[in-house]
Amino acid sequence: MRKFVRSLLAALAVALVGCVTINVYFPEAAAQKAADRFIDTVIEGGQPAPDAAQKPPADARRHPPAAAMLLDLLVPAAHAADVPDIRIQTPATEAIRGRMRARFQNPLKALLDSGAVGFTRDGLVAVRDAAQIPLSQRAQANAAVADENRDRAALYREVAVANGHPEWEAQIRATFARGWIERARAGWYYQDAAGRWQRK
Repeated sequence: MRKFVRSLLAALAVALVGCVTINVYFPEAAAQKAADRFIDTVIEGGQPAPDAAQKPPADARRHPPAAAMLLDLLVPAAHAADVPDIRIQTPATEAIRGRMRARFQNPLKALLDSGAVGFTRDGLVAVRDAAQIPLSQRAQANAAVADENRDRAALYREVAVANGHPEWEAQIRATFARGWIERARAGWYYQDAAGRWQRK
C-alpha cells in the first residue's frame, strides 16, 4: 500500500509540474516603452527615468503566499515569466547612451536635418544622400555614422543580454527601429518596410 501511495504522490507531482507552462515571451509593449524612453533621452537630451525593473514594486516586496513559494520551488522560472518588464539601464547601456547623446548634438542632428542621413528599417543610420554633405566633411560624417551604428548594435545586444535572453536581440533591434522612426522629426528621412527612403 505504501508503495502505491508513494507512486501516486510522485505521479501527482510530475503531473503538477507538467501542467505549469513556462512561457518566456518577448514583452513587446514593455520593450517599446523602454526603447522610447531611451530614444527620447538621446534625441531630446533629457535624463533617463529609472527602469521599473531596477526597483521592484511595493507589492512584490511583501512576503509571497506559501502556495507561490511552493510553486517557485517546483518551477523556479515560472515567476520570472510573468514579469512584463524589460531592463534597459546597465553601466554599458548608460555609456552607450552618453556617446549617442553627444554624437546626436554634433554632428548627427545636422546630418539628419539636412537629409544626408536617415534612419534605416533595421535600427541603424545610413548616409542617404552624400551630396548633401560638403566634401571636406564627408570623412567625419562617415565616421559618425559608423560610430553610431557600432553603438546601436552594441546597445541592442546589451539589452537582450541584460534581460537574460540573448535570443531577443533581433526583436530588441526591431523594437528600437520602430521607435527611432516614430520619433523622427519632421523633415528627417527613414526607410519604410521595403527599404525605400521616406521623408517624415
